[in-house]
Amino acid sequence: MIELFYWPTPNGRKVSIMLEETKIKYKVTSINLGKEEQFKPEFLKINPYGKIPAIIDHEKDLVLIESGAILIYLARKSNQFLHKENEIRIFEWLMFQTGNVGPMLGQHHHFHHFNPGKSKYAEDRFFKNSIRVYEVLDKILSKNNYLAGEDYSIADISTFPWIARHNWHDIGLKKYKHLSKWYEFISDRSAVKKGYDCLNTGEQIPKI
Repeated sequence: MIELFYWPTPNGRKVSIMLEETKIKYKVTSINLGKEEQFKPEFLKINPYGKIPAIIDHEKDLVLIESGAILIYLARKSNQFLHKENEIRIFEWLMFQTGNVGPMLGQHHHFHHFNPGKSKYAEDRFFKNSIRVYEVLDKILSKNNYLAGEDYSIADISTFPWIARHNWHDIGLKKYKHLSKWYEFISDRSAVKKGYDCLNTGEQIPKI
């Protein structure tokens, strides 16, 4: 049994989608970020940095933090979505997500969506970098059906929830033909729909 410490953010949804895709048995422990539950002493014992997601694999008494590491662990545990013959490319685009997609779009969310007007420099900087993220993803998807090649992998699972907030970005996802096609195809997967709304609150994946 995997216990997932979760809130419906892009990083949280990576793991809930992965758990649904792999059909690993899991339960969700909600960590309400709005109430700063991530900084409660009991959660800081699990992740001293006070970030979700985190998991406990109760079969192995293993605690694991950081979404990229969790996806790799679950892929190896289930023997899914981390194809041995293409492992290095999958890691390449997984690292692109954790090092670029998440940080750039996350800062764009912060300054553009939540705190507009506080810093024009920050808004402009992260907006430009977010456009660059879209462009890079669209370019790689013009060559492949998926980020690391022709097979769906943890690189796609990791990236999808960030693009699912496209309506916050004011970039225009529909302008990016290949990224839009990838997004729509993944949006239609039943496990992705379930994982996106693992708290069963009725949240739906945003349409383009």
